[in-house]
Amino acid sequence: MKITSIGIDLAKNVFQVHGVDERGKIVLKKQVKRDQMACFFANLPPCLIGMEACGSAHHWARKLQDLGHTVRLIAPQFVKPYVKTNKNDVADAEAICEAVTRPNMRFVPVKSLEQQAVLSLHRVRQGFVKARTAQANQIRGLLGEFGVIMPQGITSVRKRVPELLDNESSELSAGLRHLMARLVDHFRELDRQVGELEAQIKTWHRSSELSQKLEKIPGIGALGASALVASIADAKSFENGRQVAAWLGLVPRQNSSGGKATLLGISKRGDTYLRTLLIHGARSAIVAAQRNARVNPWLAGLLQRRNPNIAAVALANKNARTVWALLAHDREFRSDYSPSQAAG
Repeated sequence: MKITSIGIDLAKNVFQVHGVDERGKIVLKKQVKRDQMACFFANLPPCLIGMEACGSAHHWARKLQDLGHTVRLIAPQFVKPYVKTNKNDVADAEAICEAVTRPNMRFVPVKSLEQQAVLSLHRVRQGFVKARTAQANQIRGLLGEFGVIMPQGITSVRKRVPELLDNESSELSAGLRHLMARLVDHFRELDRQVGELEAQIKTWHRSSELSQKLEKIPGIGALGASALVASIADAKSFENGRQVAAWLGLVPRQNSSGGKATLLGISKRGDTYLRTLLIHGARSAIVAAQRNARVNPWLAGLLQRRNPNIAAVALANKNARTVWALLAHDREFRSDYSPSQAAG
């Protein structure tokens, strides 16, 4: 029997494989160990393979594509409705095999090694930033117990705590000074790690033509441009710019029924990190527009009608759509571009 579709439930050591023929009849159901995966699929004829977009999914997608198979990655929430019984490896593999054959299913683009490496830099940097913020808050909290109140922000910790420790006239004991010095050293080390990772990301950004193209959009910098290029992977996998905005959770959440449209706040779906970069970048563009309305007349007009926070989300939504247009159609950013001129 010729296998046409296969669903793989990924794991650390043992993978569950479920295969069907062109009529949908089950012809393959077995467990495969990790060291046997490459040999097993090398002996199969090219077919459609579906996997959940989870840990190591992009690695196996690249491996199986090299063997001649067509690989599709599916978000786990789109696989869940196809699980017929209780959750287990066999049922999950069967559900993935069923979901991958649906004509209207949405798939996750397979990322290259370079794209995954860049995203790894962003993820590690994000972890160091969180640890640095936590360390600064701990320093401020401990000093507050001894009546020393520090303003919020890492800048005050970076400048004022060393001065406080060098001031021998303060009421801090020697043991507490030694403890604070250790915490400050840890804070500085985290700060140094963040700076080094940012430098590596900017180096990759300067070597990427696509990333430099996105940096020309007001409100998108080197960090945002590199993260977007690596995360979107293939912009043509989205039909339009609104799908990119919805993928990032920048569109209204709906609760409509009976022909009555009810729009709520933004859905906040997708990658929180990318959405944060876009919204914070939009805030910087708002500051520039408030100083000079001629920089962005559309944004200046929006700020006259709406709250700055709403305007920031609206600009982030617009920038997400612009990113898709530049990547999908290989265009350069133009501040004076309008759809009516393009149609003419």
